[in-house]
Amino acid sequence: MELGENENTHQTQNGANPLTTILNFHQLRCEISNTQMTSEASDPPPHGSKPSNFAEFSSTSMNNSILTIPFLPAELIIEILSRLPVKSLLKFRSVSKSWLSIISSPKFIKTHLRVSIDNKECTHHRLLMKLYRANSNLKDCSFSSLLYNESVIEANDLNCPMENSGVSFCIVGSINGLICFADGTGDLFLWNPTIKKYKKLSHRRLTSNTNFIYGFGYDEFCDDYKVVCIVAIYQHGGYSTVEVKIYSLKSDSWRNMDDLGDRMRSRTSATFVNGKLHWTTSCGLGELRGRGTWSIVSMDMADEKWRKIEPPCFGEEDFGFKVGVLGNNLSVLSMNVLLTRVNIWVKEEYGVKESWTTMYTIKCLNDLDRHFLYPSCYMSNKGDTLLVYVTPGMIQNQEDTPFVIKKICDDPIKYVEVTNFGARLSNEIYIESLVCPLSQNQQGLSKNEGCRCSDELQLCNL
Repeated sequence: MELGENENTHQTQNGANPLTTILNFHQLRCEISNTQMTSEASDPPPHGSKPSNFAEFSSTSMNNSILTIPFLPAELIIEILSRLPVKSLLKFRSVSKSWLSIISSPKFIKTHLRVSIDNKECTHHRLLMKLYRANSNLKDCSFSSLLYNESVIEANDLNCPMENSGVSFCIVGSINGLICFADGTGDLFLWNPTIKKYKKLSHRRLTSNTNFIYGFGYDEFCDDYKVVCIVAIYQHGGYSTVEVKIYSLKSDSWRNMDDLGDRMRSRTSATFVNGKLHWTTSCGLGELRGRGTWSIVSMDMADEKWRKIEPPCFGEEDFGFKVGVLGNNLSVLSMNVLLTRVNIWVKEEYGVKESWTTMYTIKCLNDLDRHFLYPSCYMSNKGDTLLVYVTPGMIQNQEDTPFVIKKICDDPIKYVEVTNFGARLSNEIYIESLVCPLSQNQQGLSKNEGCRCSDELQLCNL
């Protein structure tokens, strides 16, 4: 990863030296608050010595004086780059061939992802929101700003490639910066909004009495992203599973797998946590209507085996259940019949039913809070938690209704208002990353069937 002397004069297309604006101490300090340049690093090497795995950068100041940036070892360059946001890294690819090689390497992409995930301030995390209807646009806002900075946040529009299809679509899940969508015809999409790359996964189309239940997971051992599709047929008052298929991004193919043997009554996609996908199954009235018998089923992404998980022991008044993830733990949200409180349970240890504990009991404070409708909970790396829920205006599809979030990390509970959001009922946390949604044999191909770039950037062919 040696940066040669000839690369110091690398020119951009407009003739300007990118080192003038990119590689100076002021910008590095601004973008990497955790990285400090020591005074020892500013000493130049002895005259006539040949650097090894080091680089020297120069830039011209406003008064034409030369500011010499000290020799930096390749390891320090990688450490600095791994802390930068994705948008900056995309610009820095033009600095030199060596930097292009570093930023494009799978090892660096994983390093950058790990640093971003472990960031205590959740600087690179975004809250994604969508309305349940066709042609509704996606919006997002900063997760860290919701937690720590402001009481009023403005949402941003996202140019989603599925928005202009004229078909309704839903969020299946988000892992490592990749977001999985499913539309009303049975088509699936993998999309990285940060690098603006997406891939279409075509498979069987829906019929009038067919329902698809999805899950989006990641096999850490094989470094493979997988989509599970459960095909169910409506029979005798409920959906009976008839087929289970799994897609592998690494092999870019679908294959059949064993059925779980139970009815799926979940109206939501699976929750991914600890390497497993989790759905709810039920008989009788089920989890959506109250006192039916229900349980949680999981599929391990490594061995692709089904397992059952006993749910918490709810109170007599609890009637609504929703599986989710809180921090690194599986969680279940339950509501009472009067919609006056919400309990959030967390499973601390797999295989032990008694490990379910109540983390929060949230009382509805006013009429606004009584319109919860299965809120979502998200936890930061510091343990601070947000509760995302539906307001009356959202139920009535009033687009100008502000989106409201509870910060239950504080005492007393505080509210955050998100403007320019409208009625967003579906939400997901995603992280800004360099992970490409194209399979290995398709990366860099922008005109192949099933893989597209949603703007002019060809980011998977770095």
